[in-house]
Amino acid sequence: MHYVYILQSLTYPDKHYVGCTNDVDERLRRHNAGRSESQSRHSSMFGPWKLVIQIAFEDKAKAFAFEKYLKSGSGRAFAKRHF
Repeated sequence: MHYVYILQSLTYPDKHYVGCTNDVDERLRRHNAGRSESQSRHSSMFGPWKLVIQIAFEDKAKAFAFEKYLKSGSGRAFAKRHF
């Protein structure tokens, strides 16, 4: 399974992070430790993080497409309304 996840900063509640992984628990641990594969400055600046939602996909391509959508303007509006 592949998961699209949304994190919310515990320090700055208006800050969110959207990502995709096959192990959400490990990925959250790495974000909170300040380490990530992408070396995201956003992730390290605004942590620690809590998990808001994770959505499972069997198809990796669909998971990455949904992640990309959530990072778009209309996707951010969708996430704000529904999550």
